[in-house]
Amino acid sequence: MSETAKLTTGSIRGHLVSQTAPMIIGVAAIMSVGLIDAYFIGQLGAQELAAVSFIFPITIALSSLGVGVMVGINSVIARALGEGDRDRAERRANFGAIFALAIGVVMGLLLFALLDPLFQLMQASDNLLPLIREYMQPYALGLPVLLLQMGLNGVLRGQGEARKTSYVSVTYSAANWVLDPILITGAFGFGGFGIAGAAYATIAGFFIAILVALYLIKGAQLPINPATIRRCNVGESSKAILSVAGPAAFSNAINPIGLSVLTALLASQGEAAVAGFGAAGRLQSFATVPLLALSGSIGAIVGQNWGANRPDRSRRAMWWSALFCIVYGLATAVLLFFTGDWFARFFTDDPAVVDEFSRYLAIAVWGYAGFGLLIVANGALNAVDRAGVALAQSAARVFLVMLPFGWLLRGSWGSEAIYAAELAANIAGGALATFLVWQVLRDRSESSAIPQTNR
Repeated sequence: MSETAKLTTGSIRGHLVSQTAPMIIGVAAIMSVGLIDAYFIGQLGAQELAAVSFIFPITIALSSLGVGVMVGINSVIARALGEGDRDRAERRANFGAIFALAIGVVMGLLLFALLDPLFQLMQASDNLLPLIREYMQPYALGLPVLLLQMGLNGVLRGQGEARKTSYVSVTYSAANWVLDPILITGAFGFGGFGIAGAAYATIAGFFIAILVALYLIKGAQLPINPATIRRCNVGESSKAILSVAGPAAFSNAINPIGLSVLTALLASQGEAAVAGFGAAGRLQSFATVPLLALSGSIGAIVGQNWGANRPDRSRRAMWWSALFCIVYGLATAVLLFFTGDWFARFFTDDPAVVDEFSRYLAIAVWGYAGFGLLIVANGALNAVDRAGVALAQSAARVFLVMLPFGWLLRGSWGSEAIYAAELAANIAGGALATFLVWQVLRDRSESSAIPQTNR
């Protein structure tokens, strides 16, 4: 057993708590940035808000790319540490950081060159294109900073440094909280940059987060030392990271794509339905923060134990994680089911929107447990180099359940068909994901000669 992989010994439940609790803080902090951006951009005017509506799907897709790279780096480091190969883990940590930066440079230049054709393809009007350019041009040039920051987070996650990862996330978020009002609308006699200010704040936040991440990595097991890359097989390391990063990026992008299509289907039911769906979705994003945090922390635990040939501990981590998803998901569902109207009035006083908001919660909340099972299983599958399986089941959830369900029933069920489509997709997706990850971990357990532990 590896002496450098700290998650391969000790209490599984203890590791789950110690890795997930800091992640909750980090995920909640990052979620808050979108709300603050929307608030200050909303003060600029309706056109700026419309421009952000076109920008949002692109930034989500790019963030999914960054998350995929982060998950890939996390996976190769955790497994190398679990196998006891600290030298390989250090090489791949350093290569991973440079790899993330290089991906950011290439994607940033492509995005900058293709801005107008891309947003014209999305049917953005001529009067919105200048505003879109104001935001997207600096954002595109700052994309390497975004990817490098996520790459460094992957280096920390793979070592089981969840607390340090949360410090990086909170640093990024705090920088945005301070810079958004100054750079967007202006303060202290400064006029602000308008919508471009949101991009500047984001890039500055990521740059500050990089400095914090580099400082924290100095005290971790695997320091950043670019000289180690000279001993690295570039082709082999790239393939190892991309085998997880590519499918993971698509897996993260599939759900926003599905929800975008559901929103388009819902538009036929009226503006109140779309407004209620969107507002309830913002509440839902905060309600599921612990589940998102667990999906981010499970990879290091499962990956290190998988690499150490301790599939019994990987299975036990998944068992406790599944139990948490079910208990937390159902408890949150009960709370929101009975308080839907009360929460709705925080967002709007429009009776029609309040009604749709409450109707959505009454149906969709019962799928939170399934959603948790889905994303946690994906985190475990990515950690054990089964990212293709995670991608396949995520695609099946959206394209074989969610979209056909909403499309076929919206004529007779109205807006409730869309809400029920999300519920059906989460239940089916959670069940399928749990089955698949259990099969993968069981296959390794049955072939392992190492006795199981009940820790």
